[in-house]
Amino acid sequence: MASHALVVGAGALGCTALDQLARAGVGRITIVDRDIVEHTNLQRQSLFDEADAHDALPKAVAARNRLARVNSTIGIDAIIADVTPENAESLVAALRPNIMLDGTDNLDTRYLLNDLAVKHAVPLIYAGVIATRGMQLTILPGRSACLRCVFPEPGAAAQVETCDTVGVLGPAVAIAASLQAAEAIRVLAADAAALASRPLPSLTEFDLSSTRFRTIDLGNLHAPAARAHCPCCGERQFEFLSGSRTRPAARLCGSGAFQIHSAAPRTLALPALGSQLARLGPVQANEFFVRLHPREGVELTVFADARAIIRGIETEAEARALYDRYVGS
Repeated sequence: MASHALVVGAGALGCTALDQLARAGVGRITIVDRDIVEHTNLQRQSLFDEADAHDALPKAVAARNRLARVNSTIGIDAIIADVTPENAESLVAALRPNIMLDGTDNLDTRYLLNDLAVKHAVPLIYAGVIATRGMQLTILPGRSACLRCVFPEPGAAAQVETCDTVGVLGPAVAIAASLQAAEAIRVLAADAAALASRPLPSLTEFDLSSTRFRTIDLGNLHAPAARAHCPCCGERQFEFLSGSRTRPAARLCGSGAFQIHSAAPRTLALPALGSQLARLGPVQANEFFVRLHPREGVELTVFADARAIIRGIETEAEARALYDRYVGS
């Protein structure tokens, strides 16, 4: 009850983790999310219902309303915001959480949260899930490897999958988020001595298509000598938090048009991307680009260098959200 958990992202992962933390009695929970509830969310985002989607409630608000009916003895705050290099540190300074949970859906924010956790010595519970696969990692700043120790660069794969393009199995989300919640509860419930004596975290991976689980020992990466070479927790270069690694965005001539780049240099397989996006609606594709109309009046054109031009929107934040949803970071 004396603990404060900051959960960034109230999507699929965030919903399940939030529900379990609230029922466990974490005294204060702050939910930060930039999005609104849509009917397509209901397959995997367990705190929401059709009324939330019909009313287009912000996810943070809908989650807060639901959790307040689950456990009225705890404090729950909802912040409708996109966590960015401009506001991340002030958010942590104001909230002073004991722990952070990553429920986000894009690599920029995941690596930003890793920088934030290491710089301010706040434990971070990471999880990711796509299709039938998931993983979970606990980051204890100063003691364990951070996200950049394990995955030095975002978007190393030629094609970054997203929930909208390849789908996600609801039970896979529940498993990954339950691992997150269990780790968060263990960290919050332990005193300093117990936390210092517990084994350092491993990386847990699973794939429900084959019912395969595996634990990867990160002992070599946890060693201080190994962490010394990490740009984040060793050299303390917080590139994502500073904004120096933020994807460049440019407003194009004319209203409602932005150009977005990938978080890391990569080349897309346009035929594969076209096939994925074709599940969502008609696409126009050739050897140079793939074009989709996510909704009426909005046009998304993606090029082989992972650059996209998005027309018919008003803000850079909306452009980035559409890019993350359909292209991946």
